[in-house]
Amino acid sequence: MGILANIFSKIFPSSHPANASPTGATPGGSTTVTTTPAATTPSAVATAPPVDVDQVLSDMASKNPEKLNWRTSIVDLMKLLGLDSSLDHRKQLATELHYSGDMDDSATMNIWLQKQVMQQLAANGGKVPAGLVG
Repeated sequence: MGILANIFSKIFPSSHPANASPTGATPGGSTTVTTTPAATTPSAVATAPPVDVDQVLSDMASKNPEKLNWRTSIVDLMKLLGLDSSLDHRKQLATELHYSGDMDDSATMNIWLQKQVMQQLAANGGKVPAGLVG
């Protein structure tokens, strides 16, 4: 499961199309499960009720003992969701989202990641305030 899929699973209900897991049988009878938010069909997302991302994350933040600025910080967003926010994991997320910039410039990459994650949430059925989509 990719990092973006992990983010989606923490924000969207398990029944939401953004959490859909296409499955396929492999030789030998085992089953592979791939969770790829990009694989979600636009029609499936369009029929699902939108998820108020701001409300979900604000509720989580109100219950968190740390004061996390998830609206502008990818690190704080990942911490809020209980995900590893290390530079290595943020680089993996950047690769997953096809970041073409310098991954050694973590400040620029982090700003890009925050905007991309919000855009991906919006594109997959999340109601994201316009100021966060960027």
